[in-house]
Amino acid sequence: MFSTDADVIHMVTNAGPMVKFVLLLLLFFSVTSWGIIIIKFLYVRRAYKDSVAFVDSFWKSRDLANAFTGTKQFQTCPVGRVFRIGYQELTKLEKSGVHLSADSDQSTGEKFERRTTGMDNIKRALRRAINSEMTRVTSLTPFLATTGNTTPFIGLFGTVWGIMNSFHGIGLKGSANLAAVAPGISEALIATAAGLAVAIPAVVAFNYFNSKITVIESELMSFSADFLNIVEMEMLRGKGQ
Repeated sequence: MFSTDADVIHMVTNAGPMVKFVLLLLLFFSVTSWGIIIIKFLYVRRAYKDSVAFVDSFWKSRDLANAFTGTKQFQTCPVGRVFRIGYQELTKLEKSGVHLSADSDQSTGEKFERRTTGMDNIKRALRRAINSEMTRVTSLTPFLATTGNTTPFIGLFGTVWGIMNSFHGIGLKGSANLAAVAPGISEALIATAAGLAVAIPAVVAFNYFNSKITVIESELMSFSADFLNIVEMEMLRGKGQ
């Protein structure tokens, strides 16, 4: 075990300048991608857990105002933030005089126009909120895709460069026996191995986060549709104020 580790360290320290640069670049990708993996894993797990808890609390609430008060304990919840934006837009419209209720002194056309305007504004607010939450949830994950796609080629470049130098050295020495070729090639292959070691966790993590992000997006769209249905029901009952 220790002999193998010592051999790897020896090969890295004795590699050429370009191979060392490639290994440093791969180290940067590795450290950054692992930092993103840890951060996103904690964030996505918390967001999913809080979203489930908020939805459960929302359906147990007696009205929208009570549900809005309950969102204060779900600060990292994407669904809760979307609901707050939608509810604030609903409140803003009512305060500005665009009531969603069916006032008796309004004509049928005027009532329909007010309802349509109010619903369109709420839909736009919810759509903007969902886009904002998806931007927040998906942030940093493209770097994982970039890491998974590019680091194998970066490692391969280091390997090709190292092998070129090895054969160049063989040509200068005029010796082509295995003892002369093997050390240089083994040092060069370290870059390819490092590139794969960086890429594999990044690809696995990217696919994992993509699946979780898809679930969160589905929850946001589903909740948005439910919220709009509730508002429409309140409009029909004349309780939108």
